[in-house]
This record gives sequence, C-alpha cells and structure tokens, in this order.
Amino acid sequence: MQIIAGWGDRLPELPEVETTVRGVRPVVAGRQICSVVVRERRLRWPVPRSLNRTLSGKHVASVGRRAKYILLNFSHGTLMIHLGMSGRLRVVPADTPPVKHDHVDFVLDSGKVLRFHDPRRFGSILWVSQDFTKSKLIRDLGPEPFNEALTGAALYRLSRGRKTSIKQFIMDGRVIVGVGNIYASESLFRAGIRPGRAAGRVTLSRFDQLLDAIRQVLSEAIKAGGTTLRDYSRVTGEPGYFEQSLDVYECAGSPCVNCAGLIRRKVIGQRASYYCPSCQD
Repeated sequence: MQIIAGWGDRLPELPEVETTVRGVRPVVAGRQICSVVVRERRLRWPVPRSLNRTLSGKHVASVGRRAKYILLNFSHGTLMIHLGMSGRLRVVPADTPPVKHDHVDFVLDSGKVLRFHDPRRFGSILWVSQDFTKSKLIRDLGPEPFNEALTGAALYRLSRGRKTSIKQFIMDGRVIVGVGNIYASESLFRAGIRPGRAAGRVTLSRFDQLLDAIRQVLSEAIKAGGTTLRDYSRVTGEPGYFEQSLDVYECAGSPCVNCAGLIRRKVIGQRASYYCPSCQD
C-alpha cells in the first residue's frame, strides 16, 4: 500500500530519524568540518549566522539521536537538527550542484557534503554550546521507547486518572518519545486496544502488551529503513519499505489481516486513527 498522507501525518517519525542517523554516522563521525554553506537561513528558527565560524576546523565526535533530534556532537557543543515535516539529510560528493531547497551544506574533509534539504522549511538547525540535555527543546521529554528503565508499569502509573485517549497518551512526548501517528495506530492494533479508549481505563497487563507492541513496530520499521512518506527517503535517496507491513494505517475499508472485518478510520485529537472494531476493544 502506498502512503499518501496529509500534512499532519507527513512528519518523519522516530524510525525515519533513526534510519537517517545510522546512514549519517559512518560518513560523518570523526570527520572535520571544513566549512558550512548556508543558502537559506529561514527555517523554523533562523540558522545561526555564526555557524560557519563555530564549526569550521572542528571534528564531529559522534552522531546520535534524542527523540526526533539528530545530534552532531563536538567537543565544544552539539548541533541539533530536526527534519520537521519534509526535511532530509543526504551525503553527496562535494562537487554535487545544489538543487532547489538545498538550504545548508556541511563540507567535510573527506570530499563529501552533508546536505540539508527542506522544501517546507519547518526543520531546524540549532547550535547548543552547553549540555544539550538541558535545552528547553529536550529537557522535558519522556524516555526513549527502547530505554530499559521504561516499563509497562511506569506507563500505567502515569495514565491513572487520565481521560485522554490512549492514542494521544502514547503520542505525548512527555510520556514517551517517538510514537508518532503511524506507529501509534499500528502498535495499538497489535496490542488489541482501541485508539479512543481512555488511557486511565487501560489495565497494567494491557500496558505491558502495548509497550511490547510499540517496541516491535518501531524495531521493524527501523530495520526496514523507515516508512515511506511523500517527502521522506533514506540518506542514500532510497525509500523506506515499512509501508508494505502496515496493518491498519490508511487501510480504512480494507479487510483486517486478522479477522477480515473492515478497518475503520476515526479522527482523534485532530489526527486520523485506524483500527479494527473486532480485534481492538
């Protein structure tokens, strides 16, 4: 099934960002930044004017991720990159001519360029000279889904008394990061929980099942290279292939893979949600 998603569903989610990090890391980590070329500063927040001066001659110590922020770590700070709705990073030879919407180049000493492309300019490139974990964009985020300290019991405790839907609950970055709209629908389907059920009415055992499902879905998506959205491709330019494995997302009116009943669509929190009324309660 080809995904043709609306604006709200087109943001690269955690698997797409993790796929980007894994593609960028072997090419960028340990390399020296020769220069930074900024063609367009007007992203979600303006690209710092001092970025070339700040990074030229410096080596990338490591490449990581926190939530949907791509982190290029240096000895004197961290470059935080967010892909926004349509951003992507690609590694190209230094002599590759830029095309429309190629806004920023990080020229490496290897003869390669890490190029930031963003048609809608909702992405961001920010420099943080202090501990990035103290940045206001990151400090209040919840745990990563693969954090071993995160348990179903912890989610259960946070959910007590919550009337918000379970789908909105697991998509709240203050609760757990990285569960965007596509993967929330898929995870809830695997766990057999209706997306509109109040979070406070989900039992402890169901939260254990849900956390397992979240981890399974995200792991499969990362392994497959991320879900193909209209504006998303891997660092190599190849699409992700997880859309071939989606069970409910954008499948309204199609038969359920488990019971052959029809998948339904419902708007929850202004986001399209997909579920099987027979398999999820």
